[in-house]
Amino acid sequence: MCRSTPLVPAWCRSRERVPHGTNTGEGGSAMEHEVITLAHGAGGQLSHALMEEVVLPELGNTILNMLHDGAVLPTAGRAAFTTDSYVVQPHFFPGGSIGRLAVCGTVNDLAMTGAVPRWLSLAVILEEGFPIATLRRIVRDIRAAAEEAGVLIVTGDTKVVPRGCGDGIYINTAGVGEMIEGVNIAPTNIKAGMDIIVSGTLGDHAATVMAARHDLTLPPEIQSDSAPLCHLTAAMLAAAPSIAVLRDPTRGGVAASLNELAAAAHVGILLDETAIPVRPAVQGVCDILGFDPLTLANEGKLLAFVPPADTAHVLAVMHEDPHGREACVIGQTTAEEPGTVGLRTALGGIRIVDLPLGELVPRIC
Repeated sequence: MCRSTPLVPAWCRSRERVPHGTNTGEGGSAMEHEVITLAHGAGGQLSHALMEEVVLPELGNTILNMLHDGAVLPTAGRAAFTTDSYVVQPHFFPGGSIGRLAVCGTVNDLAMTGAVPRWLSLAVILEEGFPIATLRRIVRDIRAAAEEAGVLIVTGDTKVVPRGCGDGIYINTAGVGEMIEGVNIAPTNIKAGMDIIVSGTLGDHAATVMAARHDLTLPPEIQSDSAPLCHLTAAMLAAAPSIAVLRDPTRGGVAASLNELAAAAHVGILLDETAIPVRPAVQGVCDILGFDPLTLANEGKLLAFVPPADTAHVLAVMHEDPHGREACVIGQTTAEEPGTVGLRTALGGIRIVDLPLGELVPRIC
């Protein structure tokens, strides 16, 4: 049975810090090692060297640099809070990495609540033998995504498990955001007759990860869509505070998100198959492997339920953002068949879009 070694529960504690260059029995510098060892997770000198030589040079800021057990956040008013874990395999893929996903996924969860993301925690579980050069690359991706989103990494934790007891690296991020004044995002706000907007093409992320995992070749334009959507949502909510709900269709895709919202709001949903944006190459992958693009995960797309009077204005604002240029209306809510999602096909018939039966493409985030 695999067990992690007893570890100090924070990345570092100021009272244990060791000056750079100190000669220690376990090797005082992370640079002296090419891979993660159990000692890197023991809370001692190598733990601090990992923090000071790998993490702080990329993610350091006035709050994180305090090196305390937690972060004191200068927030006022209502706040949103979320957490998520990331286990994607492979760790790198066209358009993203586990590090970029860890930031974008948590930032987007906050943005969907109507919050402006501000601060993230970062907890990393490393397997003994994981290359430090790879960890540096992941941390650089975390820094770049955080800068793009305008958030700070303010606290964190590292654990190391024995070789064979992990999968290289797992990441958990939690996030805090400040709620936008006057915004009320909730499924109960959804009413019959609303337009459903999607911000862009569906299935890009799942198709990319699946191809990378199985060494399949996709056209270069097919990449993971992982991106922070907080700037897009802020612009949308400023343009139309009447937006009822925002949702990022990650695991289970649009099918899962719409079924959950239809059930929560007691409305029906009718989609237009001809309006749903899917790249031809992604549709080709789905046709070959038997997937439905509506069930594939996305990491940089959103759904918005909007009163028809505001639809044109919201779309105009979305089209000004690089992550919303392909935004379009894909359906409407109805008073008929509450809790059901239907799809009007190109032939004019209607088929039911059910919740996916389990994880079709596992470990996509």
